[in-house]
Amino acid sequence: MHRHLVKSALVAGAALTVLSACGTGSGERTSEARGTKAAVPAPPEKKPVKGLPGMPPVLDPEDVYAADRPNKLSPVVKDFPSRVYVPNTESDTVTVIDPKTYEVTDTIRVGRQPQHVVPSWDLKTLWVNNNRGHTLTPIDPKTGRAGKDVEVHDPYNLYFTPNGRYAVVMASLDRELVFRDPHTMKVKKTVPVSCYGVNHADFSLDGRYFIVSCEFSGELLKVDTEKMEVVGQQRLPFEGAMPQDVKVSPDGRRFYIADMMAHGMWVLDGDTFTEPALMPTGKGCHGLYVGRDSREMYVTNRGEGTISVFDFTQGRLTKKWKLPDGGSPDTDAADDRVQRRGPGAGRPGRFVPVVHEPARIARHPGTAARHRPRHTGGRRGPPRPDRRHRPGRRPRTPHGRLQRPDRPLPRTAGHRQRPRPPADLRRGVRLGGRRAAGPHGRII
Repeated sequence: MHRHLVKSALVAGAALTVLSACGTGSGERTSEARGTKAAVPAPPEKKPVKGLPGMPPVLDPEDVYAADRPNKLSPVVKDFPSRVYVPNTESDTVTVIDPKTYEVTDTIRVGRQPQHVVPSWDLKTLWVNNNRGHTLTPIDPKTGRAGKDVEVHDPYNLYFTPNGRYAVVMASLDRELVFRDPHTMKVKKTVPVSCYGVNHADFSLDGRYFIVSCEFSGELLKVDTEKMEVVGQQRLPFEGAMPQDVKVSPDGRRFYIADMMAHGMWVLDGDTFTEPALMPTGKGCHGLYVGRDSREMYVTNRGEGTISVFDFTQGRLTKKWKLPDGGSPDTDAADDRVQRRGPGAGRPGRFVPVVHEPARIARHPGTAARHRPRHTGGRRGPPRPDRRHRPGRRPRTPHGRLQRPDRPLPRTAGHRQRPRPPADLRRGVRLGGRRAAGPHGRII
């Protein structure tokens, strides 16, 4: 039996030798194949990002939005109800919508001309920017109740530094960037700027600087976050440029700036801050929103009622969606409904009291079944302001949307009522408490 086992082993070994020779053809090929396999380089390790001191670590150096994936919510917001907050600039209210039923659950009275609804850095407060009322209204996202207004002059827009150390107020007409305490809103430093209409902004991958758009003078600013100083400024190479929203690419190598007069978005290298290139998207390019998977960005074209889809990997536009009945998609905060439901999900109408979604439209009680953009009395734009909001009346000029809880990082939503020239560029002067007549007898 022992000899039988030995014989079987020798036969099996010979068979393996023959199969090995048949498979490689020669010993040299075998060595070559093994050498080639061993020569495959390992994927390079991603270098960690050296961020702004105190800033949470970047999860993926190639994707600053890696923490924005669906269901990756901060423990702070686990008990918060999911709601959509829409500031209405002409009725001085914030409409609260349940995104599951598309029903208005509340209408909150706030200060004069609310522009944006911005979550605080710690996600515990929603700040309503009352631009003309010179106040911020705090809303508790857990209860939906508004607190006492905080006096802040000219709060057109609001951001928080990535380390949570400062709140940054975009004082558009004051021509200032005001760094404040993120809780009490007391002024820490005021940075005067020479451009007009500081508007929107976004931070670099490491949080050490941010890019600001200047709406009325067609310029861009580069600001050092830690030093709180303007370190770069340039005018966009387009006559009459009006830059709006700003977004950084997932890998942090580029910034995209929407321009509603150039009808496209500018592509900027933030590190070198050289002259950007224009990419046409559609009439009235206004808002930029990165999808929850970081693959695409959604561009709202307010002047033609469309949304363009930009692919980051391909570096080009791949689709364009047309909103039902046209509409005027403004700015908002991106959420995963865009991925799941397709074009027009959660986009507020600029001059129409609706929030667009392909299958349904959220409307304020009292709104007609169909409501198209209109021009009133020969004057372009929204109807005359209605400061006396009453229950049952539709809000005027909804222009932003913020869904809570929708993402773990604080992001801004919305945009101003309409372009308005800086105070010191308007015609005429103020005399004795009244406005003087400008050229051609126009009272300003």
